[in-house]
Amino acid sequence: MVTLDPTMTAPTGREVLLTAFDRLFEKAADKLHLECTPEQRDEAKRFFTERYDDALKILDNAEFPAIDEPVLTRMEAAIDELSPAYIAAHLATGPLALHVQEFIRSIAVRAAEQRVLEHLANRADDTYGGN
Repeated sequence: MVTLDPTMTAPTGREVLLTAFDRLFEKAADKLHLECTPEQRDEAKRFFTERYDDALKILDNAEFPAIDEPVLTRMEAAIDELSPAYIAAHLATGPLALHVQEFIRSIAVRAAEQRVLEHLANRADDTYGGN
C-alpha cells in the first residue's frame, strides 16, 4: 500500500500541464534533431505559458488531475508519428494564419465603419428636405 505524505500538496493544474509540456517539448526537439540550451527551453516554456495563460489560470482554480503515464506515452507516440511534411505544413501555417487574420480584421473594421455611416445617415433629419 502506498501512503502519501500529508504535508505534500497536490500539484496545481498549471504545474501538471507545464510538466507535461517539458516532457513533450523534449520529445519534439528530439524528433526534429534540435539541441536546445536551457535558456531556449525556458523561452519555449514562456511562449507556451503566455499563449495559454487564460487556460492555465482556469486549471489553477480547478482540480485538474495528473496526466497518467499511458496518456503521456500516447502523446509522445503521436509526436513520433508526425511526418516531416506535416511538421513543415504546421510551421508554414502560422505566418499565413496571422496574415489572413490581419486581412479579416481589416474587413471587419471596414464593415463596422460602413454600419456606422449607414446608422448616421438613417438618423439624419430630413424634415426640411435635408441637404
